[in-house]
Amino acid sequence: MFLLRRVCRPDGRLRLIVNKIRNMEEFASLSGISRPTVSKYFNDPSSVRQSTRDRIEEALERYDYRPNIYAMNQNRRLTKNIGIVVPYLADPFFAEIVRVIERRCIDAGFSPSLFSSHGEQALEIGILDNLRSLKPAGVLLAPLGRLSDKSAIESFCRDVPTVLFDSNIEGMGEAFVGSDNYSFVSQTVEYLHRTGEPPCFFEMRNPANPNANKRRKAYLSMMEKLGLEPHIIPVEGSGWRFEEIGRLGGLKVLEAGSLPTNTVLCSNDRLAIGFLSACYEKGVKVGRDKGCSLRVASHDDHPFSRFTCPSLTTAAHDYTAVSDHAVETLFRLIESGGTLETRQESLFPARLIMRDSA
Repeated sequence: MFLLRRVCRPDGRLRLIVNKIRNMEEFASLSGISRPTVSKYFNDPSSVRQSTRDRIEEALERYDYRPNIYAMNQNRRLTKNIGIVVPYLADPFFAEIVRVIERRCIDAGFSPSLFSSHGEQALEIGILDNLRSLKPAGVLLAPLGRLSDKSAIESFCRDVPTVLFDSNIEGMGEAFVGSDNYSFVSQTVEYLHRTGEPPCFFEMRNPANPNANKRRKAYLSMMEKLGLEPHIIPVEGSGWRFEEIGRLGGLKVLEAGSLPTNTVLCSNDRLAIGFLSACYEKGVKVGRDKGCSLRVASHDDHPFSRFTCPSLTTAAHDYTAVSDHAVETLFRLIESGGTLETRQESLFPARLIMRDSA
């Protein structure tokens, strides 16, 4: 488990420096083999190709490295279970994120277990209590956010190696991985202003997802930066029925003729899908072409957003980067014994996707 280096001293003599390989990540880096592949090998050598196995075994002999993850798990009586908790699995955003996370965990030799809290605080607490009994090696948690019981989350994170994703609760968990909400909104606002009337912001008055508040603040900040007057259009509704809330709210503002601009920026794609439905019901043509009354854009790149009519202009999550980084961070956390030197926060920027709706 040591790396030997020869360094020339000022007097010309060689000095031998011994560097200890501290974890599997360092071994993977030195051997030039990806971290998940190395983990997969240690879980089951026959699960990797013979050529890859030969490279790993040659590196093991060269660096005299043996992983300590098994000893660590035995001492802490952990299993190879990984818990994945999301607020609402029926939301295609979470379904897509979890699809990538689950595959990465399986490929690395872990057994992922998936849970949905259905937007309910009591259910989220119950899931965390049940996860303790599974003795998971680690947990990837997308908390409800404002609806979460902060003390319950804090207690769980002390007991179980936990990485938060999507929704951040400051100071809880060893790391947070998510998307940069300012990046989402700044791109859409700038583009819509540059290509037509500046947008109003269509959102739920009491949003279920805490990222919605960050997006509202980003909208206000960007409008101020551009010297423009902001217009917030709050609609009634609670829970995760975003499409229906967007549809009913859209019908109300269209019937009242209360939109202050012909450009509508929705807080998320699911609200936008409902708003587009309202436009269709009211005979309002959406798009960039001659004869269109409104432009509509949004955020997330919901898996169905390119199939709406018209297809929805949106700022897209980097689903793969967020998922991969969350999993890699959890693997590092598990190997380090359940703690990192400092709490880490990683945000990934959005990518603007221009489609027919704007």
